[in-house]
Amino acid sequence: MGVKIFELVPAKETSLDELAGKTLAVDSSLFLYQFLSTIRQRDGTLLMDSKGRVTSHLAGLFNRTVKLMEKQINLVFVFDGKPPELKQKERERRKELKEEAEAKYRIAMEKRDLDEMKKYAARTTRLTPEMIKEAKELVSALGLPVVQAPSEGEAQAAHIVKKGDAFAVASQDADSLMFGAPRLVKNLAITGRRKKAGKLGFETVNPEIIELQKVLNTLGIDNDQLIALGMLIGTDYNTGGVKGIGPKNGLKLVKKHQKEFDAMFKEAEWENNFDFPWTDVFYAIKKMPVTDEYILETKPIDKEKVLKILVEEHDFSPERVNSALDKLLKSAKNKQQKGLAEWV
Repeated sequence: MGVKIFELVPAKETSLDELAGKTLAVDSSLFLYQFLSTIRQRDGTLLMDSKGRVTSHLAGLFNRTVKLMEKQINLVFVFDGKPPELKQKERERRKELKEEAEAKYRIAMEKRDLDEMKKYAARTTRLTPEMIKEAKELVSALGLPVVQAPSEGEAQAAHIVKKGDAFAVASQDADSLMFGAPRLVKNLAITGRRKKAGKLGFETVNPEIIELQKVLNTLGIDNDQLIALGMLIGTDYNTGGVKGIGPKNGLKLVKKHQKEFDAMFKEAEWENNFDFPWTDVFYAIKKMPVTDEYILETKPIDKEKVLKILVEEHDFSPERVNSALDKLLKSAKNKQQKGLAEWV
């Protein structure tokens, strides 16, 4: 559903300190996309090592993860598996958008327009299998659990939270709510000061918690109706939603028909917008494959492995990496000593 539904749902601002001690199931792909889109040079080019390999994702992942670990937030990184067949059209659409952005980037480059170059470069972001592999290795070296989803990562993350093995899903999208996640934490990857889009100056971004039950109570619907609402306004499986229907009109339509989805989608003219039945999308979301075969075990930080990945392999500054790790290890030691003191 992306951000379209967020204008309808209640969110509570929180802080990293308030999230301390809680376990968050991270939508890893979205985190990495955010880092690849934002961590770029002035002209929009990605950070790279001496061999020309992209390092923006590793820089963002390391810096953000270490900061969250210092705040004593427990992280579980969940990675996407095989995408549903219905998502293929969305992947094709995104590919076309990237190609259009690449063409506009080349025009901006010829004009030497740095602002335009950065804007369009961010829209060409691609997350490769090699980047995902590197991210998993770095997360594991930091001692954090990696969970491989059989299909959609957000569905698996929601499953982990529903089982009580995590407090919330960490993501920018509302999809995890459709998958039944009791809680969603937004802005975890972008918390802090950031430049205002297209404007001078900065704005402060804080984490927000969205609780599924409060969403359903506020909207006056149940989880199945939330899925139907998402389908009307657009999901990854029916891009763009039904033409002419936004969040508010979609909610009115859902509440009008209650659970009579056949009548609702008929009135919405689903068949004029998509060449597959609404049931294909509904049950793809409702029955997304998940697994119970995961281990959420936190291990000691493997400092040597982190240094090998970042410094030896990708030319990160050894001083900066060592400094960040030493600070993190000191924080962990202080936490342990404080915990022992409480038992004395």
